[in-house]
Amino acid sequence: MDFSLGNEQLEVLEEAIKFDERPEVVKRAMALRLLHYGHRPEAVAEIMLVTASTVYQWRHRWDAEGLTGLVDRPRSGRPRKADEKYCQLLGEALEADPESFGYAFTVWTSDRLRAHLERLTGISLSPGRFSILMDELGYVYRRPKRDLTAKQDQDAKQQAAELLDELKKGRNVVISSFSLWTKRPSV
Repeated sequence: MDFSLGNEQLEVLEEAIKFDERPEVVKRAMALRLLHYGHRPEAVAEIMLVTASTVYQWRHRWDAEGLTGLVDRPRSGRPRKADEKYCQLLGEALEADPESFGYAFTVWTSDRLRAHLERLTGISLSPGRFSILMDELGYVYRRPKRDLTAKQDQDAKQQAAELLDELKKGRNVVISSFSLWTKRPSV
């Protein structure tokens, strides 16, 4: 099989090797250039850490599609467990107080939220996958701030504020510019 390329094709490969930002395209273009310079497909496969059939496949894709044939194709895979309904319920749960769902706690943790969504949807996500999903949806965990306003005695708070105002209006105490350090009296 003849692996030689024309001048225009070689220029396209050289440009891809130098400037293409997709690593798979650069790797495959380098393999095709090695084929052009006379290396056997088995030797190129060994250099590129792939099988010889993969090198042949790259060459066939290059012949059929040019540079676009060197780009990764979409891969099939298992569909996501967390569908649109799951994400919608996740957002609704985060907007609501856990007590409104009948829970005895007031703050969502990751594990509590996963368990709640599993009860609603029957979909079980691992902690790592759930963390990735939260990140993809733009949610960030923040520790809740302690707010004791509801537990404060408002009358005592008002009296303290008034006393502080009176103290601020009081006489100005001049602080000495001398050192605050003194010697102990001798015994």
